[in-house]
Amino acid sequence: MTDHSPVLIDTALEMARTPTVQQRVPFDGIGVIAVVHSCVILPGYNRGMLKALIFDFDGLILDTETPEYLIWQNIYREQGFELPHDEWGRIIGGYGLSNFDAAEHLSRLTQGRLDSASLRSRHQLESFSAIQRETVLPGVMDMIHAAQRHGLKLAIASSSRHDWVDGHAKRLGIFQYFDKVICADDVGVGRTKPNPDLFLLALNQLQVRKNEAVVFEDSPNGVTAAKRAGIFVVAVPNPVTAKLRIEGADLMVTSLSDLPFSALLDKVQ
Repeated sequence: MTDHSPVLIDTALEMARTPTVQQRVPFDGIGVIAVVHSCVILPGYNRGMLKALIFDFDGLILDTETPEYLIWQNIYREQGFELPHDEWGRIIGGYGLSNFDAAEHLSRLTQGRLDSASLRSRHQLESFSAIQRETVLPGVMDMIHAAQRHGLKLAIASSSRHDWVDGHAKRLGIFQYFDKVICADDVGVGRTKPNPDLFLLALNQLQVRKNEAVVFEDSPNGVTAAKRAGIFVVAVPNPVTAKLRIEGADLMVTSLSDLPFSALLDKVQ
């Protein structure tokens, strides 16, 4: 099989951006490129071929973010304070934009009357119980099944740790659908979203190029990470992240149930 190197492919694509009419240009080693009205037809390579879908986990597959936010909000209001939504939003999907700690912040607001360890313990207990009752978000399974019917590879790329993601994915009965699961444990400390490392590793492990994948994300951190990795990204905000400013997404929908697989193909191919 001929090896179509990225350099030769990029050269061909650059030619496609130059107006031309029915030219045939030979390239040694890769056969003939037919250029017709600025469209390149390269044997064995489709510029728009979709080969993989990469899903965020928290807030995209499983809405862990709304229960976590609402429980902190309730704890704050019990003490007569408001959880700062903007600060909370900066840590959703990653920790690169802020070191905000809701427990430490509330402890300071109460002048130490409530200790951060006790606050954190209460929040973890209550949020874990609430999240255990959550199920897969609408449209996720339809997208997974459609992707499988079309022979696409599937991955999860999450800023959470494997014990969290793998555990919930197995509880939900979806772990087996994914070819790769990439988590915070798999990249360097401090290299989760909005850094691109998780997505770059997912591309590497799936063995696909950045223009052959689509990322589904719900948060500003996640969208930024996907764009830094050079991947087409669909933003699917949940009730919490919908209140945040999400910029740079190639496409935004309110739910994956609003995006049929055929419509996704129309957007990326």
